Amino acid sequence: MGLTFVTTNMGKANEVRSLLRALGIEIDVRAVKLTEIQSDSLEEISMRSCEEAYGVLGEPVFVEDAGLFIERLNGFPGPYSSYVYRTIGNAGILKLMAGEENRVAYFKSCIAYKLSGKPVKMFSGVCVGRISHEPRGSGGFGFDPIFMPEEGDGRTFAEMEIEEKNAISHRGKAVRAFAEWLKLTR
Repeated sequence: MGLTFVTTNMGKANEVRSLLRALGIEIDVRAVKLTEIQSDSLEEISMRSCEEAYGVLGEPVFVEDAGLFIERLNGFPGPYSSYVYRTIGNAGILKLMAGEENRVAYFKSCIAYKLSGKPVKMFSGVCVGRISHEPRGSGGFGFDPIFMPEEGDGRTFAEMEIEEKNAISHRGKAVRAFAEWLKLTR
């Protein structure tokens, strides 16, 4: 069963490919630059991106959008995580969190899938954790060096192998929900 995943983020592509391959599903990754709308909703961003990708490619596609939501910062950076990472990075987030005791945060992933003549289907996953006091690890991408998942053992996502991260991550949860639905509908 082949699927087209539209993303320009190769770290994300590698994680999704690894997750789906383990479930017997191969993907074709297409790096199509899409318009990313500004919205407070990951679901809306994913849905619009998926509809645009479907319009450009004219074939069934899926996209994924994710955000880091930090409790003490009222959910910031949330759906603006990519921009925040590009502009202030991990160092900027750690500076905003300096001296803060409440370091609770969560990652959320939203996958949108579009088939011809059907509405966009959504899948999501959440991983609760904490913001570390310093970046740790060299794996992963984005905010992985400063996020310690609650389900883990105190390491950041960047300190884990891809399989370890995928087993507990927000993206792993969303991809598994998507794969289960695919298996039921195909």
